[in-house]
Amino acid sequence: MIELVKEDGLWIVTINRPDKANSLTEAMLTELAEIAEAATEAKALILTGAGKVFSAGADLDEARAGLATSGVWERLSGAIAELPCLTVAALNGTLAGGANGMVLACDLRIAVPAARFFYPVMKLGFLPQPSDPRRMAALIGPARTKLIFMAGQKITAEEAYAFGLVDRVVEPDAVMQVARELVADSVAAKPDIAAGIAEMCR
Repeated sequence: MIELVKEDGLWIVTINRPDKANSLTEAMLTELAEIAEAATEAKALILTGAGKVFSAGADLDEARAGLATSGVWERLSGAIAELPCLTVAALNGTLAGGANGMVLACDLRIAVPAARFFYPVMKLGFLPQPSDPRRMAALIGPARTKLIFMAGQKITAEEAYAFGLVDRVVEPDAVMQVARELVADSVAAKPDIAAGIAEMCR
């Protein structure tokens, strides 16, 4: 359910569980975390999903059994955030719940026009993972972060772009093409130069 393709230094990671809206089990999250931890050798990483939804967040059955508060979410987002290469979330559709964490940890985010962004953790009776509100607030400010986390608003792709939550809105058939274009210079660059620039931008 997690696919990894390596192409000359570019790692493409796809969440492939479209029949369940790419909802995430603990095993899937662990596999994603292991890939992110190993991606220190990658020149760039693209994270995307199969089907029309990027991810609905936690698998509901596993969430009720404790996945909602598992440390694996922080393990995954932390590993992505620490990568020295350029990371791009190519959002093929809606992004919900805890799946926001891995996307917020990426350097760049692009999304299709139909994508929606929401994080209904408060309604479900849980706190979000600690780094998620912090990373979101760094991108869009505390008020808009509360609009999502506390006011429970579903944000459209256009609003997300205006807020600065996503960097570009692209048509569905162009998502991977644009993602590849965004990482092309990094893949072609000397790894130490790319990593040095990434560190300077932190």
